[in-house]
Amino acid sequence: MELTATRAIVAGGASGLGAACARMLAANGASVAILDVNETAGRALAAELGPAATFFEADVSNETAVKSAIEAFRPIQIAINCAGIAPAQRTVGKEGPAPLDWFATVVRVNLIGTFNVARLAAAAMSANQPNSQGERGVIVNTASIAAFDGQIGQVAYAASKGGIVGLTLPMARDLSRLGIRVVTIAPGIFDTPLLGKMPEEVRASLGAQTPFPPRLGQPSEYAHLARHIIENTMLNGEVIRLDGAMRMAPK
Repeated sequence: MELTATRAIVAGGASGLGAACARMLAANGASVAILDVNETAGRALAAELGPAATFFEADVSNETAVKSAIEAFRPIQIAINCAGIAPAQRTVGKEGPAPLDWFATVVRVNLIGTFNVARLAAAAMSANQPNSQGERGVIVNTASIAAFDGQIGQVAYAASKGGIVGLTLPMARDLSRLGIRVVTIAPGIFDTPLLGKMPEEVRASLGAQTPFPPRLGQPSEYAHLARHIIENTMLNGEVIRLDGAMRMAPK
């Protein structure tokens, strides 16, 4: 699918990987809807991108908010899911078992939120006229290498991202008759606002754990892969690790 003149939604688009995707899309001629709970950052990015961008305040796990944003912005051909949270906690800690609502919240935002955006975006895409290859849309989801190499304290995060890995192929098969592709990116350790809060020596140590290149991934590199997925019609139903050959240790 060519990016020029397409319309895309980016969930979690106000910062980090999502903001990089929003910038990439706008720079290549697409109109972008930025969905995020951070109104200040979302409106600032939309102002930076100019007329090509529109901000919608939306919690990805809220059906009404996401549906309203999509209805206001449609037609759409592209949906990129980047929203997520990563609070760490052990299954059993010093104060006893992990709170159930903590686990449920992570799954609700990361997994249910991803499915919510994907299903509503796909429904909107299904009304599109197919292009010359029969394609109506493409959905790019974000998992994590934690889905495969989850560390101590990442049980909720890894479970939520593992769910995204697991839904990729069946969702692609579900939507194949509609001409809608589904691909998931599983990034390694990237230089996002979450890591930006850490001391520089910690950031350097994390980057050095990547075999090559021995550094943190850049959000623009994630956006570059997202662009390739959008433009390469043969990519479908796959999970792509973007991690510099990193395999995370237990802690």
